[in-house]
Amino acid sequence: MAKRGPNISKEVQLSKAMTFLLRHGAEKEGIQMNVDGFVNLDELLQHKSLKTATKDEILKIVENCPKKRFFVKTEIDPNNQKEQILIRANQGHSIKDLNVDMEEIINSNEIKIVIHGTYHRFWDQIKNQGLSRMSRQHIHFSTDMPGSKDVISGMRSNCQIAIYVDVEKALHDGLKFYKSANNVILCPGDASGYLSSKYFLKAIDLQKNTDLLEN
Repeated sequence: MAKRGPNISKEVQLSKAMTFLLRHGAEKEGIQMNVDGFVNLDELLQHKSLKTATKDEILKIVENCPKKRFFVKTEIDPNNQKEQILIRANQGHSIKDLNVDMEEIINSNEIKIVIHGTYHRFWDQIKNQGLSRMSRQHIHFSTDMPGSKDVISGMRSNCQIAIYVDVEKALHDGLKFYKSANNVILCPGDASGYLSSKYFLKAIDLQKNTDLLEN
């Protein structure tokens, strides 16, 4: 988990701790997570990184998160018939064998554009090897340009390169695409976790407005 700086607000510290636990660390930290990626909020609050937080603070973070990183639901605990609050991360998991609620994209017409934002320092490797899901379960994409008010998650606002993906061709070749609860497009890649550069339509340098694939 990222180190906490002295000037980071409590809300940001809690959000970072929640993101780490719900995406990556729950199992290692002994927090029970179901196959849908949900954990009991009461149990989550027992973790050392969240012990200073209240339920209301956590729910406020969920509600106000501009990237809609988290999802909360209330249901009855079948063991004691009492109401419980469950929370999960919407995407970005490295924990394996989760079945987080996602909508599979069957037809490329369901999404107009699919873009992955990146930086110049990564471009040569991406051009040669393709996009990698790295330690995550999926490669993340947006359906709008970097900096757009409609981009909730899936792309950093300061990206330097926008890679447009030919979803129709990728689907035809058997690759899978999904839409998360907060409208991030996700692709697990091929058997090695890569989306080959042969599926790139164009790679726009956002500063020069030129297509790097033409160079």
